Amino acid sequence: MTKRLYYEDVYRKEFTATVLECTEGKKGFQVVLDATAFYPEGGGQPSDTGILGEARVSEVHEKDGEIIHYTDKPLKVGDQVEGRIDWDHRFDLMQQHSGEHMVSGIVHEKYGYDNVGFHMGSDVITIDFNGMISEEEMADIEQKVNRKIWEDTAVEITYPTPEELEKIPYRSKKELTGQVRIVSFPGTDICACCGTHVTHTGEIGIVKLLSVEKFRDGVRMEMISGKRVLDYLNMVNEQNHQISVKLSAKIDSTADAVQRLQDENTKMKINVARLEEDMFQEEARKWEGAGSVLLFKEGLEADAVRKLTDAVMNTCEGCCAVFSRNEDGSYKYAIGEIGGDLRQFTKDMNAALHGRGGGKPFFVQGSVQATEKQIREFFEQ
Repeated sequence: MTKRLYYEDVYRKEFTATVLECTEGKKGFQVVLDATAFYPEGGGQPSDTGILGEARVSEVHEKDGEIIHYTDKPLKVGDQVEGRIDWDHRFDLMQQHSGEHMVSGIVHEKYGYDNVGFHMGSDVITIDFNGMISEEEMADIEQKVNRKIWEDTAVEITYPTPEELEKIPYRSKKELTGQVRIVSFPGTDICACCGTHVTHTGEIGIVKLLSVEKFRDGVRMEMISGKRVLDYLNMVNEQNHQISVKLSAKIDSTADAVQRLQDENTKMKINVARLEEDMFQEEARKWEGAGSVLLFKEGLEADAVRKLTDAVMNTCEGCCAVFSRNEDGSYKYAIGEIGGDLRQFTKDMNAALHGRGGGKPFFVQGSVQATEKQIREFFEQ
């Protein structure tokens, strides 16, 4: 059985081991060593990656008590190889996993909720709790977790006997058998866990709770820890800096600047709507009593096409069809006729002009993939 060096020293980055097995499989080559510092996927934590001799280790899994390293090259059985784990990847997972334990512990202590689901992604960590947590409560949890992190207490890992285990109030999502590994964050959390963790809470650095939303019978919370928080803050800061430059606002006043821009945009839309309404009424008067009308207008949105059609159909005493070109060369349309039945006409038009759309018998909307010339020729038939 492979000796698990990652439990002896979680900070061990390099090691020497003997190759016991090497077989080819679907994911490359499967290598078993007599000892390894590579942590296999388990307990919600992804596996380590790194180098074994000349081979790249992409995944590590445990199967039937053996730790299998998936490599891109074969290794010779009996050879000694140098192993080196990707430390940045490992330490990131240690920060995320330890941060998750502290958040789950504080939620369990404060609200009595259990962690019923946990996923450690490459961007964020998600935790599912079997109870409701508001955004205000999430902010309070974040404050409490970070205060505990900054106390920089030692993380304790023990292997209690069955008798000792009965007296320990540890968290676990399932019934456990055999030797149980208990990870304790003093004053915060006690949990059965097989993952790798920091040895002092201060190494987590900081936890940021990003969101909380209803999920099944409870909530799903998104969080990040450690360097991921720094990367997140740098990204947010850069985005805010770009907004401040574009709006000529101080970096701590971008929200107010955006609000002013939204207010101005709302007023502008109202003014444009009024101008459009006046234009549409003028157009309607122009075609009063003209019978059926076919109009082509540039730069109209779908809602404006509808409003113009409605205005003209109420004065022209016939069918009104309005088309406005899209950026890709197609045309949006609206066709209306008071008391009319346009269903068959629209079906024929869509078939002839590669269009789609529909609506009520007397009023339809849609788009066609055709030129102005093709549209005019169809209406002249």
